[in-house]
Amino acid sequence: MTRKALLATLLLAAGTLTSHAALAFDFNDVARRAKTLADKPFVRPDTQLPKVLTDLNYDQYKQIRYKPDKALWRGNKSPFEVQFYHPGLYFNQIVKMNLVTVDGVRKIPFQPENFDYGSNKIDPGKLQDLGFAGFRVHYPLNDKNVEDELIAFQGASYFRALGKDQVYGESARGLAIDTGELSGEEFPVFREFWIEWPRPEDHELTIYALLDSRRVTGAYRFKVRPGDSTATEIKARLYFRDSIGKLGIAPLTSMFLYASNQPSANEDYRPEVHDSEGLSIESDSEWVWRPLVNPKRLLMTSFGELNPRGFGLMQRDRLFAHYEDLDTRYDRKPSVWVVPKGDWGRGRIELVQIPTKDATNDNVVAYWVPEQTPKAGGQMDLEYTLFWQANQETRPPLAWVAQTRRGRGWTDTPDDTLRYVIDFQGGPLDFMKPDERPVAGLWVNDNGEIVDRQLVKNDVTGGWRVIMRVRRSDDSKPLEMRAVLRKGDDNISETWAYILPPEPH
Repeated sequence: MTRKALLATLLLAAGTLTSHAALAFDFNDVARRAKTLADKPFVRPDTQLPKVLTDLNYDQYKQIRYKPDKALWRGNKSPFEVQFYHPGLYFNQIVKMNLVTVDGVRKIPFQPENFDYGSNKIDPGKLQDLGFAGFRVHYPLNDKNVEDELIAFQGASYFRALGKDQVYGESARGLAIDTGELSGEEFPVFREFWIEWPRPEDHELTIYALLDSRRVTGAYRFKVRPGDSTATEIKARLYFRDSIGKLGIAPLTSMFLYASNQPSANEDYRPEVHDSEGLSIESDSEWVWRPLVNPKRLLMTSFGELNPRGFGLMQRDRLFAHYEDLDTRYDRKPSVWVVPKGDWGRGRIELVQIPTKDATNDNVVAYWVPEQTPKAGGQMDLEYTLFWQANQETRPPLAWVAQTRRGRGWTDTPDDTLRYVIDFQGGPLDFMKPDERPVAGLWVNDNGEIVDRQLVKNDVTGGWRVIMRVRRSDDSKPLEMRAVLRKGDDNISETWAYILPPEPH
């Protein structure tokens, strides 16, 4: 055998071993662990940490960094690297980390010497075998010579990812249970992870996770594909220890403080502050856009659906001048679009909006609630993909809502009406003839009336502007409004579906 042929044989064998390694541990192995765990009573995880770690404030905790030269796969020609989060502050749940290799599964040990503790007075020698609080994956997303953060898992079942030219914003979760309910929310946690060792030519990373909670356990597989819109393909199998009142599937968590549809009540140099500005829904019958609000008390709304095609919390506005925040860069926050796989049946997409006074609190949650409530001893299989988008956002093929603005204006004296200005653009509007104009379909619920309406051409964008002045009958109740553009009997735009929250008394 020639040297060249021998090398080819060795490379083929290496590839075979790698593929066999994936077969040696897979989703079914995690599912068996989840089923075994579900058959046992729930054991609350130990969250006791050394006092020197629980006493850290936010700035002190952020000083603790994993040393980049200790990253998993550093120097191994893999495009991926993994760094780990140190426990401390309110990240007090320890997760087990494992690596799937050609030789099988091996535990990733916690080594305090792999962390830089900054100016904190911490003795690493007293933290042996402590464990990790999570991990993050790095990948040359924007520059082939720079390992950017790609996806991070830290805290309960939370994770967040990035596509090209994006900065961290909204998060996703493995599962949401009883969100917004008076009984209180239950937060499942990822107790253990397994990461498959990628080959040098791989540009997809596979991660497995074991989820546990008082009433449910689950097996998860994440296939992470970095790109302009990074995709996280998710397969999950859930086992229910007990019945669940409200199950939230594919939950997204974000922040909305104020925007053009709800200006800030305080003086602020920033025109808008939000990680997401609206909920977008695609169904068989229509596309819906619900602008987010910051209510003065808990606000929960939902849209009934059969087999939704997609939904997401979106950041459509990409103009820096609309934010003017050099530190946070809200103009670069990702939109997250959920694409279900298979039939999800009947249910509803629920939007929960919680009052917040600052931008440090994630106060918006959106998820799918199946009509059939899980029962004790039951099992559920799910598959869906999350797309973390910015440059290539999912929008309807119809005209879409570019902005929503609210004010009084145009009145000599203040009155009790509100004026909403909704700009539609794109889609069929780009192909209308100069002498054509759409028709605006407007609607309000029985808690209000339309005092004035106008439809004008927006010569700047090429779209059309709907101007609607409304009066609410009872301020203690919500006012729901809808607007859509039509041509003949057909809708040529998505539906603007707005909720004006009630005013507490």
